[in-house]
Amino acid sequence: MEKKLKVAFVCVHNSCRSQMAEAIGKKIASETFESYSAGTETKPQINQDAVRLIKKIYDIDMEATQRSKLITELPEIDVLIKMGCNVICPFLPNSHEEDWGLDDPTGKEDEAFIKTIQIIEEKIRELASQIQSHQIKS
Repeated sequence: MEKKLKVAFVCVHNSCRSQMAEAIGKKIASETFESYSAGTETKPQINQDAVRLIKKIYDIDMEATQRSKLITELPEIDVLIKMGCNVICPFLPNSHEEDWGLDDPTGKEDEAFIKTIQIIEEKIRELASQIQSHQIKS
């Protein structure tokens, strides 16, 4: 059995997009990789619209299993996914890196969140497929 790769979803505040990616990754790709999220800053709580919609769509209570964390709390990672914060992220050693360039839905209508959630799910499925086919390795 090959070791599962560790994937980190990184965003500035680790309160919305990266948290949703961690939750969705755990739900749909846990057989392929371990999902983590973190940021260069933290928020006191996960974005409440993200919490509500992830609960509604996936029946995942992010507040029960996740919290806003700093990148210094991440384990050694294999894959770094930047969510698209348009800032320079500190260097994190990894064997594969992508920037998904997602707009932050914070403060917007549910439709913006749902669109972001759908894109995250699609990209996680693509990432899992690339890992399974060994296009991405540790």
